[in-house]
Amino acid sequence: MKIAITGSRGFIGGSVARFAAAQGHEVLGISRSSQPEADWPGRHLHADALHADLAPALRAFQPDVFLHAAGTASVAESLADPLEDLRASTLTLANTLDSIRRAGISPTILFPSSAAVYGNPAELPVNENAPVAPISPYGFHKAACELLAREYAECFGLKIIVCRLFSVFGERQRRLLVWEIFKQLAKHSRELELQGTGEETRDFLHVEDVSSALLRLAKRTDANFTIVNVASGHEVSVRNLAEQMRTILSPQKTVRYRGETRAGDPLHWRADVTRLHKITAPWQSRDLTAALRATISDWQHA
Repeated sequence: MKIAITGSRGFIGGSVARFAAAQGHEVLGISRSSQPEADWPGRHLHADALHADLAPALRAFQPDVFLHAAGTASVAESLADPLEDLRASTLTLANTLDSIRRAGISPTILFPSSAAVYGNPAELPVNENAPVAPISPYGFHKAACELLAREYAECFGLKIIVCRLFSVFGERQRRLLVWEIFKQLAKHSRELELQGTGEETRDFLHVEDVSSALLRLAKRTDANFTIVNVASGHEVSVRNLAEQMRTILSPQKTVRYRGETRAGDPLHWRADVTRLHKITAPWQSRDLTAALRATISDWQHA
């Protein structure tokens, strides 16, 4: 397959590109950087997906799959500057979708949305039919992006799969919870200090599992607009995650929880992955402990 990716220098975009290239697919990365990274595995287009007319380049490349991985990825930053989060998330997607429309091409479009659209779900595991009830600007803007994607699917016939990602981690990530725990455990200190109570739960998935799931989803041909949870389907507490990582990295350290709740963060997440498994069978996520060990080893040797 030929795969075009906006946000190709980002964590999701770059990770999916490298996984796809390793599987023999041809990749075009689109980013605001004038040059690709040194180990970039395909073609590169210097363009800002917020403003640039991508139609000519896409018409020339003729992608089978388009992954829109450009945009925002931080609840905290969306609270600090909600207008910028709106621009970078919603307007970037709008320009990209309209470029695809004007190019006259018909790739399968993958949009990585977020479980943040669910807010604090009333029931777990949460399925794709649950109410959209975000509690942060980031979540609201992802929900707006999903509505925009539906507009282009229903009004212009674009084929779009909205992929609601839960808690993704991996070797190229340098932010969020797994990375923050690693950084503290790698320091010469006696204690790991975390903000919450430790009883908060998340549904963790390694980015390589995300990549393989997305490539399988891209082969779906029976619907113009689909929403799919992309997650492991397992609920893991922050306390459990911290203990696993402490055991791997620094068993002598103690863990302290400050008991503070951060604005915009849900208390509990676990995805219903029935739809994901139905579409992508025989896809399965890897064991969390094995994925953590591989990621930590990579970070240690970086």
